[in-house]
Amino acid sequence: MIDLYTWPTPNGIKVHIMLEECGLAYRAHGIDIAAGDQFEPEFLEVNPNNKIPAIVDDDGPGGRSYTIFESGAILFYLAEKTGKFFPIDPPHRHQTMQWLMFQMGGVGPMLGQANFFRKYCPEHVPYAIDRYTREVHRLYRVMNDHLAGHAYLAGVYTIADMAVWPWVTPYFQGVELEEFAHLARWYHEVEERPAVQRGFAVLSDRQTPGAEIEMDDAARERLYGRSQTHRG
Repeated sequence: MIDLYTWPTPNGIKVHIMLEECGLAYRAHGIDIAAGDQFEPEFLEVNPNNKIPAIVDDDGPGGRSYTIFESGAILFYLAEKTGKFFPIDPPHRHQTMQWLMFQMGGVGPMLGQANFFRKYCPEHVPYAIDRYTREVHRLYRVMNDHLAGHAYLAGVYTIADMAVWPWVTPYFQGVELEEFAHLARWYHEVEERPAVQRGFAVLSDRQTPGAEIEMDDAARERLYGRSQTHRG
């Protein structure tokens, strides 16, 4: 059994999808990041970086309990554990790593900044909104051009697609997905996978994926203003 500590954000959803795609048994524990659950001592024992997602696998290496955080690292771990969605042939394997790093280093941070400045920044900052929206357009164009000649990011369906898909879900970027025909085709094909639909629904009874978070000053401070990892 895997204990999953998560919330229905893009980084959480990518791990939900992988667990569902692999058919692994898991328990989802909701970490309400707007309420500050990520700063509770019990969660900090799992992830001292106070971020979701994180997992505890009671059948880890050597049959022992094993804890891992960072969504990309979790995807690699689950892929190696199951032998699924991380190809062994070098061309597809390296393409998978390349596009996963593209998500971790580009898509996630840039779309995250677009989300913040468009929806949650307490001040209206036109330069930042324009800068990050243009970067979303650029990243979409990179993926769109690549997908013109490939069914999936690495050629076959892998953890790279699972990582990118929740970020492309069109609910905060200020970009019309249908402007990018090949990216839209890929997005809707991935969306139709039953495991993707199940993963997207995890904890949706507590927070609808994509719904705007109720953001008072206290929630904004918890999400964007706290640098310490412990209360007090």
